[in-house]
Amino acid sequence: MGEVQKGLLAVIQKLKGSVEQELRIVLLGLDNAGKTTLLKCLASEEVSTITPTQGFNIKSVHSHGFRLNVWDIGGQRAIRPYWKKYLGNTDMLIYVIDSADKKRFEETGQELAELIEDESLTGVPLLVFANKQDLASAAPAAEIAEGLNLPTYRDRQWQIQACSALSGEGVQDGMNWICSQITSRKK
Repeated sequence: MGEVQKGLLAVIQKLKGSVEQELRIVLLGLDNAGKTTLLKCLASEEVSTITPTQGFNIKSVHSHGFRLNVWDIGGQRAIRPYWKKYLGNTDMLIYVIDSADKKRFEETGQELAELIEDESLTGVPLLVFANKQDLASAAPAAEIAEGLNLPTYRDRQWQIQACSALSGEGVQDGMNWICSQITSRKK
């Protein structure tokens, strides 16, 4: 069992005391940020052959009466106007950023700022995965957080997590944060 798979199961086991609960997690970010790789990493699937996502992928993980529905929606410019159609009843927003693609930081920041203003996401916790940290040219997570103005988000819990979806490094820490958010919101 991969480390990430064990991590996802650990998240689910921590929550298994609850009545069956479905969680809707929306995974967004610009094209080529690594969303589908991250999703496959969470589902312990092969990540060697991934093509750009034209529509969306959904993975449901069932365990201990718990269902985590992760919606991975394509990030190409032509698809982004449709993102808002998927936001209803979202329990958690995961936004993925290619930490090495500095030319697109401004664009990704604008897209995220627009999403955060959407009323369907009011108060919804935000996890930003600063992906591709395995690349030498990757910007550190703290620098990305500042660039995205994350510290100004006062209406929701947020977290930025450095990761490499390819190696799985850092993904578990992000999943742990999601778990802590879900359990604290249920109280």
